[in-house]
Formats: sequence, C-alpha cells, structure tokens
Amino acid sequence: MDDARSRYLADAIATASPARLLTMLYDRLILDLSRAERELLDGDRGAAAPFVGHAQEIVGELIGMLDVSAWDGAEALLSVYGFVLRELFAAGASGDVTRVASCRALLEPLCLAWHEAADETGRAAIPTPREPAEPVGSGLLGVA
Repeated sequence: MDDARSRYLADAIATASPARLLTMLYDRLILDLSRAERELLDGDRGAAAPFVGHAQEIVGELIGMLDVSAWDGAEALLSVYGFVLRELFAAGASGDVTRVASCRALLEPLCLAWHEAADETGRAAIPTPREPAEPVGSGLLGVA
C-alpha cells in the first residue's frame, strides 16, 4: 500500500505544473506547522521536531525556487522566507509554540494567495471554444 501511495505521490509531483508544485509545498508547509503547533501545545517537543524540521526544509526549498529578478515583490518575499526560517530554527531549539503559530499565521495568507494565482493561471491556460466564422458544412460534424 505504501509503495502504491509513494508512486502516486511521485507521479503527481513529476507531472505538476510549477504553480501546482508551489501550492503543494505551501499546503505541506502549513500542515507541518499545524502539526508542530499541536504537538508543542501538548508539551511533546520530540514529536514536534520532525514537523518543524520538515517545515524548515520546505522554506529552504521556497528560498531556492524564488527568482528575485522575476518581479518587484520577490525581494520582500525573500525577506519573509528568511524571517520564517530564523523563527523556525529558534522554535525548534526552544520548543516555542508561539513562534511556530506566528509563522503559520504569516504564511497562511500567502498560501491562499498562491492558490488563487495558480487557479487564475490554470484558467488562463485553458483554451475557450470559439464559434466558426462561417458554417463549414452540413451534418453533425460539419461534413456534408
């Protein structure tokens, strides 16, 4: 079962558009932060550590993917990622649930915004059917 699930996930990642990959990373990042927050609230730093660590890896990946020359807001987004990464390192070392929660609260609106942008990009890429300028023929398929 795990092998089939792993293959499915690998195929989903391999065939995903860049916009979809970004939203997948954000979704997993928010999930990791939520799980870490829950474990820290329960007082279990050991159980929270893998989630905080994975969140750090995802933020590192987001930093690596970001092309700061692509758009004007990229430098500001890079600053946000750097801040989040520093906060997650501190949270991992101290077990501070407040830092994890603040990172999640900061990233959730970005996650939503990237999903909306990906949806818009996806809609723009879908061709819209057009009516022919003139009838091309008779019959169901336009063939006489």
